Amino acid sequence: MDTLTLVAKDTVVSFHYTLTDKGGQVLDSSQGSDPLVYLHGYSQIVPGLENALVGKTVGASFKVEVAPAEGYGERNEQMVITLPRTQGNLPEDIAVGFVVELVSPEGDEIPARVVKLTESDITLDANHPLAGEVLFFDIELTNVRAATQEEIEHGHVHGPGGHHHH
Repeated sequence: MDTLTLVAKDTVVSFHYTLTDKGGQVLDSSQGSDPLVYLHGYSQIVPGLENALVGKTVGASFKVEVAPAEGYGERNEQMVITLPRTQGNLPEDIAVGFVVELVSPEGDEIPARVVKLTESDITLDANHPLAGEVLFFDIELTNVRAATQEEIEHGHVHGPGGHHHH
């Protein structure tokens, strides 16, 4: 029988999850689809969840509570900006809830949600939608395997559930 592989750096981990907020509302879930697959130790999932998975084995089911600092960060009110609607080429049908791409001075694209519209202005929030939220994960670990040398060099999973090179 194979020895059980523990979740550790340079393992490929597959798990099903259900993410809820503090009120118990489901925000996201892999149930009914393929499990999430990631390369452990490369910050591909929120730190609080990655830390909680360390040392677990296939078949483990557990709950994890992740504080904002270990999740999507605290809300930063400086990431909420109001611009004249004339600035940028906004779609005619823009509405609250739309996500637009802002470009930082460094040239990075930053998604921002439209949170308010007036005749003359648009207010955008570039915080992650879950910033400042405590995250509640219900996890079912479905697979753990050693990563290949190529996966480690590339920093991501290859094959089923992972990245494909063409």
